[in-house]
Amino acid sequence: MKIVQALLAEHVVFHNLFDYLERVTPRLKTVGEVRTLAELLASMLEEHSVVEDQLLIEPLEPSFCQLGQDRNFHEEHEEIKRHLASIRTTRKLALAKRLLLLAVTWSRKHFDKEERIVFPLAEKLLSARSQELLGKRWTERRKLAVGQT
Repeated sequence: MKIVQALLAEHVVFHNLFDYLERVTPRLKTVGEVRTLAELLASMLEEHSVVEDQLLIEPLEPSFCQLGQDRNFHEEHEEIKRHLASIRTTRKLALAKRLLLLAVTWSRKHFDKEERIVFPLAEKLLSARSQELLGKRWTERRKLAVGQT
């Protein structure tokens, strides 16, 4: 499997999670419920982001610099993290919900940019062999994450 295929598959999972969060967040009754969902999202995004950065973004970093997008991608990651981190300290339910939905909106925007810019760029600039090697590294990391060897 090529790295872009693997990451796109992860994106499908995230898009379903985003849909779910948008659907249930307005009905949540406590800040604790919002925090639980925010922590789930933060945890999943962190692992995905680390893998994506190491296996795809780093090899393409010079191209992003040429496109003027290098700082933009990192700033979007920080914006998402900031919204999710703010949920940990707020005591106001309405604010916690708004922050969670903002994190989802920023995540969707970021994922869309990756799907429109990063993934096609990777397919264009990386050889098929490189893409498959990176896909293998992704598989190995995912096996470690679930305790398989």
